[in-house]
Amino acid sequence: MNVLILGAGAVGLGIAAKLSEVVEVTALTREGPAGTITEHGLTLEGAWGNGTYRFPCSSKPPSGVHFDYILITTKAYSTQELCRCYAGLLRNSEVVSLQNGLGSEEIISGFTDRVIGSVVMTGFIRRDEHRVHVTANAGETLFGRFPVGMDKSVQQLVETFSEAGIPSRGVVDIKSNLWSKNLISCTLNPISAVLGVRYGMLTRGPGWQIIEGITREVFLVAGAEGVPLLWENPEDYLAYLKNELIPVMSTHTSSMLQDITFRRRTEVGFMNGAISRFGEKHGIATPYNECLTNLVQFREQEHMDPRV
Repeated sequence: MNVLILGAGAVGLGIAAKLSEVVEVTALTREGPAGTITEHGLTLEGAWGNGTYRFPCSSKPPSGVHFDYILITTKAYSTQELCRCYAGLLRNSEVVSLQNGLGSEEIISGFTDRVIGSVVMTGFIRRDEHRVHVTANAGETLFGRFPVGMDKSVQQLVETFSEAGIPSRGVVDIKSNLWSKNLISCTLNPISAVLGVRYGMLTRGPGWQIIEGITREVFLVAGAEGVPLLWENPEDYLAYLKNELIPVMSTHTSSMLQDITFRRRTEVGFMNGAISRFGEKHGIATPYNECLTNLVQFREQEHMDPRV
């Protein structure tokens, strides 16, 4: 099997390292890190174990090579541009989105009809150009044909990830799982980014009240869209969040907080912003999600303002 990873940051490089032990894998990233990784290898540490892995890493894909699977791990706001750039490659491979938020799979579907969606419940932090720390693993990686279905190609991907030491499972209803993962992202990422705290701090009273408001809005919007979530009601989800997920991820620094810290654009528009857009479509008010989107985007613009 030959695998190409597009937009390899912390997530893509971490996955490339593990996959490199069982398949041929090539990671595309920026020129500087690509050179460093080629020279020193990729050091992985944390929840997936410690080790140094060597695999082809470049800023350009090799010519004349067919890839069975192309994994897209870039930020959601870069999906359209990335797909346009590599449209020729995407047409001939199974294309897998390993991204946050809602909407990337729909964008990819404009370039190929062989789209596989995924849900990743693992935390990654890029320590430097060639070192990735896996902070926590809160569950299996899920794969499914988008928007619905299972087939041999999906199952083969599941088996490959599992063999590489990344516990994985195939699901028929990947869209439902994507919306459920986005609920988690909406309730944890923006608050942690605005307040500058790790997940474990968010169960305190004021923060938890905001989480409750976000949750109820997402359930209303998902119901209007006809997308069943993995929990029957907001109370069941909130109990899962407080008693199961946050304890496992309590020390994790969210990707959105990392982006704010390092003055990068965030994916809030594909998370809480997406919920607000769907809410507007159905006439559902989403003040909590809209407010968090505005606050995070204010922090983004603050960093882009040359006067700051």
